[in-house]
Amino acid sequence: MAYVITDACVSCGTCADACPLGAISEGDGKYVIDADACVECGTCAGECPNEAIVEG
Repeated sequence: MAYVITDACVSCGTCADACPLGAISEGDGKYVIDADACVECGTCAGECPNEAIVEG
């Protein structure tokens, strides 16, 4: 199951920069992960300074 970004996201963009597939984009108030494009590599979760990315 793809990773998801929780409400702890502060829209810093670190996750989007880290995603090797470009599956993360800026959403309404927080970043969002395209579940169809996510390959569950976990790179984004490891880079998030707020630990706002969890396995969905």
